[in-house]
Amino acid sequence: MTSLSILNVKEFMNILLRGDAFDSFLLSEGSITTYMAFHLDGRCRSDFFSPEDEPYAQVSQEKYIPFSLARPVCFDLIKGKRTPSSFHFVFQLSSENQAKTLASIGSNFLPEDISGMYLNLKYQNQQLTCTTGVSCRVFSLDKSLEQAWDELVKRFLKAHCVPFEELL
Repeated sequence: MTSLSILNVKEFMNILLRGDAFDSFLLSEGSITTYMAFHLDGRCRSDFFSPEDEPYAQVSQEKYIPFSLARPVCFDLIKGKRTPSSFHFVFQLSSENQAKTLASIGSNFLPEDISGMYLNLKYQNQQLTCTTGVSCRVFSLDKSLEQAWDELVKRFLKAHCVPFEELL
């Protein structure tokens, strides 16, 4: 697990809410506090969609919705003259991307060994932090997957020109 401070909050918010950089992540939960608190439960309600709907294939296979579906709602809640008091988003890799990630780093873990690979964004007191995490279904002293995930997240942020610094 690593914790990063995002140095340019305004630019990051443009990337998060106006671009598609985070669209492939699943949103497991979130909250946005403006004039009131909005709580986002990212669990899929796949019965809402019919097979003809574009997102049906993805939402019928995952427990949580892709951020691409929630992003417009989040944007509407956050946009305006005033900065939100706070927000918190918990992103997770899709099962497909999780399997690809395990394969790409040559991990000894199997996809069924991993409950989730997470990216937490928390904005509070004008500070935005990004924290990584991996949840395993099996006990292991091997921390190589966590370390690799930390590095992949840093590369992801750098690839999207997001300046950050590591927190201790």
